[in-house]
Amino acid sequence: MREERDSLGVRQIPDEAYWGAQTSRALENFPISGEVAHPEMVRAFARIKRACAETNGDLGRLDARKVAAIVQACDEVLAGRHKEQFVVDVYQAGAGTSFHMNVNEVLGGRAAEILGATPGDRAAVNPNDDVNLGQSTNDTFPTALHMAAIAVGRTLAEEVGKLADSFERKGRQFASIVKSGRTHLMDAVPVTLGQEFRAFGSAVAHRREALLHSLDALRELPLGGTAAGTGINTPAGFRQRAIEKLSKLALEDFRPASDAREGLQSRAAAGDYSAALRGLGVELGRIGNDLRLLASGPATGLDEIRLPAVQPGSSIMPGKVNPSLVECLNMLCFQLIGLDTANALAVGAGQLDLNVMMPLLAHNLTRGPQLFINFLPVLREKCVDGITANPEKCRHYLEESPSVVTALTPRIGYARAAEVFKEAVARGVRVRQILLEKKVLTEEELDAAMTPEALLGPLE
Repeated sequence: MREERDSLGVRQIPDEAYWGAQTSRALENFPISGEVAHPEMVRAFARIKRACAETNGDLGRLDARKVAAIVQACDEVLAGRHKEQFVVDVYQAGAGTSFHMNVNEVLGGRAAEILGATPGDRAAVNPNDDVNLGQSTNDTFPTALHMAAIAVGRTLAEEVGKLADSFERKGRQFASIVKSGRTHLMDAVPVTLGQEFRAFGSAVAHRREALLHSLDALRELPLGGTAAGTGINTPAGFRQRAIEKLSKLALEDFRPASDAREGLQSRAAAGDYSAALRGLGVELGRIGNDLRLLASGPATGLDEIRLPAVQPGSSIMPGKVNPSLVECLNMLCFQLIGLDTANALAVGAGQLDLNVMMPLLAHNLTRGPQLFINFLPVLREKCVDGITANPEKCRHYLEESPSVVTALTPRIGYARAAEVFKEAVARGVRVRQILLEKKVLTEEELDAAMTPEALLGPLE
């Protein structure tokens, strides 16, 4: 152990730790979830610290040897090293000061070691005076939040796009299977199974577009605003130069916040992204429900499609197979919707010149999407891509549905069609039988009117 001192006193720090006294206090104060920051949050901070160190060096505010050491420490973190050093719980002090100081101490300790000192030698490279020069938790944490959300969100958008493509392919595969539509969960005019699956794909693709649109607003960064958006303790040009370097490091088109004060006060852009995630959860949940309905049975449900069997479905009923992957999808959708509720409350909890609820936003806006990044490939490969149709059951329901009479309305009129529909339902017979019995149409006319082309309408 070694001794380190902060403004509250002396702390005992493990010799192998690059972090120091403030991280030590955070470990004691917040032993909450056991979850630590998402890797993209760590990488975002490493890029921020490198960009700021280089900018301070360019502006003559930081010794070149210290700049080089901090840059090397940041690059090591970006290469995946020192993961075990980022130990602060995701639920922590307001604004993210605990995690931010964990970053400053780790990079300062490693930079000191690179210069030949010990990690605890804060005079060699000081976490506050050197690593954090020209910065504050108040501008670096929301900057990292935006960067991490974009990195994770971009990967999520790729997976959502692949899922949309899978539904589209199934739509083409099922294009010729005519079936009864259902509105209000009641028999309705015919559709094709392919049309239903193409609609699933279109809905998912639209959610992907909404995600990408909301991510663009996060490219506006408050870095350089320091404590209250005034840029105190930074020289002229620091903000623009640091964000330009950050854009090159992250391969993103970042831009300074249009109003640096708003950039610290408001987390509305994060709230908009959360709302887009909620929209994805709502839509995928709806589609999951439809898949479970269409696959229900097989003896007493719809049984129009078959989902691939991935595991036995019951501990007591032999042979039973459940829609396990779609059930998991629904649970994840509920979780994403719940996270958005917490995010909305956090966005609205900003007070005066700062929103201190950023750690919750950072966690939820990386954790929620990561759940779907992990699961959507499994859903796509082990479920959606393997869905098969039951054309015989689809045809059976179509022929049994009285709603096909809608296609005859232009020929026989709405009132007569309604009479035929009600009699068919009351007697439990097909519409065709009633029409022929009452000589409303001849068999030839009926055959012509009941072709797939006539039943489906002009829209592909």
